[in-house]
Amino acid sequence: MRKEYLELGQIVGTHGIKGEIRVNPWCDSPEFATRFKTVFFDERGMEPISVTASRVHGNIVLMQLKNIDSIDEAAALRNKVLYIRRADARLPDGSWFVSELLACRVFDADDKKKQYGTLTDVSETGANDVWHITDQNGKEFLIPSIPDVVVSVDIDQGLIYIRPLKGIFDDAD
Repeated sequence: MRKEYLELGQIVGTHGIKGEIRVNPWCDSPEFATRFKTVFFDERGMEPISVTASRVHGNIVLMQLKNIDSIDEAAALRNKVLYIRRADARLPDGSWFVSELLACRVFDADDKKKQYGTLTDVSETGANDVWHITDQNGKEFLIPSIPDVVVSVDIDQGLIYIRPLKGIFDDAD
């Protein structure tokens, strides 16, 4: 389901003595996390804070937040999750936020009455993501998130239509 605020990552420490924070980004790339001028300390958008600077440092993001000017102020933020406003994020066509895919119901693209289960997890494999679909009996099936398999995704309705590769659901009860 489409969410107004999405998790960007978690503050895992400080950097330097002037209040910079280290953020473990929960997105495809650290570069994505540097695009935002405002982040939030809550999933409802009630606690906004301006980002005055951000840059990639290895696999993390270093951020300077407005009015966080000392190492002690930055250290007090450790373990907080940062959120972004979905409207501020731009994704290419055919890309989705994992948190919005989770709990979507998965159906056969050619027989819309046939439900395979619910999307319960996404794994990154390098070449493509792998979607974990759990059926009503708790059995998990893995499908590649590729255009030949994923026919359509409707986040607003919580629906995914797939054309699975031969054999994936042969064991389904």
